Amino acid sequence: MSRSDVVHIARAWIGTPYVHQASVRGAGADCLGLIRGIWRELHGHEPEAAPAYTPDWGEYDGAELLLAGARRNLLPDDEADELGQVLLFRMRSGAVAKHLGIVSAVGARPAFIHAYDRHGVTESPLSTPWRQRIAARFRFP
Repeated sequence: MSRSDVVHIARAWIGTPYVHQASVRGAGADCLGLIRGIWRELHGHEPEAAPAYTPDWGEYDGAELLLAGARRNLLPDDEADELGQVLLFRMRSGAVAKHLGIVSAVGARPAFIHAYDRHGVTESPLSTPWRQRIAARFRFP
């Protein structure tokens, strides 16, 4: 799927309120819910049910469930000069990777679309602090 197709779909989700474990455009979504919703628009049914998870970005239990799920269902994007389509972030050193976003702009002003508490689905600059937290890059099949 092309970057522009994915970005077009993701931008349609902007303004959706943050609701933990939800995935309904306009009604509520978290970061995984945004990715799930985009998947449904691209491919129909989701490839697997999402397990229950906490909203805490600072978990240190070592279970990389989100990373494992991304590896099962998305394609790795390891091109050094590209950001990919889907970014997985590790918000704290040593913590499990627990945040996702969609690359919406590259070049001099990179940006990404993501959902988080008190902000909902929004487009943010992919600033240096965000870039330093990237744990993995993927693209939709």
